[in-house]
Amino acid sequence: MTLHLPNPDGTLRAYEPRTAPPAVSGTGGGSAFTSRTVFSAAHVVADPYADTTPDGPAAVDWDATLAFRRHLWSHGLGVAEAMDTAQRGMGLDWAGAAELIRRSAAEAKVTGGRIACGVGTDQLAATSATTLAEVRSAYEEQLAVVEESGAQAILMASRALAATAKSPDDYLEVYGHLLRQAAEPVILHWLGPMFDPALEGYWGSADLDTATDTFLEVIAAHPDKVDGIKVSLLDARREVDLRRRLPRGVRCYTGDDFNYPELIAGDEQGFSHALLGIFDPLGPLAAEAVRVLDTGDTDGFRALLDPTVELSRHLFRAPTRYYKTGVVFLAWLAGHQSHFTMVGGLQSARSLPHLARAYELADGLGLFPDPKLAEERMRTLLALYGVNR
Repeated sequence: MTLHLPNPDGTLRAYEPRTAPPAVSGTGGGSAFTSRTVFSAAHVVADPYADTTPDGPAAVDWDATLAFRRHLWSHGLGVAEAMDTAQRGMGLDWAGAAELIRRSAAEAKVTGGRIACGVGTDQLAATSATTLAEVRSAYEEQLAVVEESGAQAILMASRALAATAKSPDDYLEVYGHLLRQAAEPVILHWLGPMFDPALEGYWGSADLDTATDTFLEVIAAHPDKVDGIKVSLLDARREVDLRRRLPRGVRCYTGDDFNYPELIAGDEQGFSHALLGIFDPLGPLAAEAVRVLDTGDTDGFRALLDPTVELSRHLFRAPTRYYKTGVVFLAWLAGHQSHFTMVGGLQSARSLPHLARAYELADGLGLFPDPKLAEERMRTLLALYGVNR
């Protein structure tokens, strides 16, 4: 039955939803991949019945949130927990993130799923009087929670450090201190300002070449404590150049939601592993593609994953930090949650034309396990916005 989807200019276009089952069944099993290490950064499901405000503490539907993680693990994907995709610093505060880490890590132990969790400083409200010692202490508090949970740590970029550091040496001092005390090798995360404007000039310079040198200096001083790096700069050439300069044994996990197929496929000098927000809605399809890559079939891998890039670039279009809205929207359409409500009220962060295009692209890819359910929910949303035909 025809849907009428809104265009950015206010006109409507006719769209015929697919009726065929998903392009990928997702029945490949949850065994580990052999060619790449792959994490999906996972979203959180809000409690739609909680009496909250956008600036109040997050109210999370824990059952639905953990069920989604089991969905990802069932396909063999690792879960990157309490990251940007989980609205860290955009609706989910540290108290909520700590609870999420503890619950998800416990669930991972039960299911045998791989998990790594974000360590930041978001409990610290940086001011002009904030000191590096306070930033270190905030990082240490969160690192302790992650290590006590039994999860791997991801040292996230810190807004407080970006606001407090005066030079590259301050980054070297803070990260060196944390790496020396980390119990196990961590993943270092470089999140670009397109994801969070407060991180402009991270590693002590707005010049990316200079910042890269400082980043590599941190790694070179502690290679035994760095499992890998996650790079989210949306610049494929820079990521390739960076991964070629890493010490032996240090992985590069792409966080490039614009260019991930080519970066994961790699070239004659190496490849990237993956830690991606787009693998939240692409879970089964992404897992199938990596299993094809495990057989050595790079062309087959690209044939599955390349067509998804248009959807990813749409979801992550500027302002990129609002990509979470599209991710949760697709989870609702796919039946992973019963509502389209987000912590912090972030469901309002993208327009109806943007969401309609996301639906159209995802439906065209065959991402919805039940296309009829997705169509009915899209029709409900259109009616809510006053589109009645």
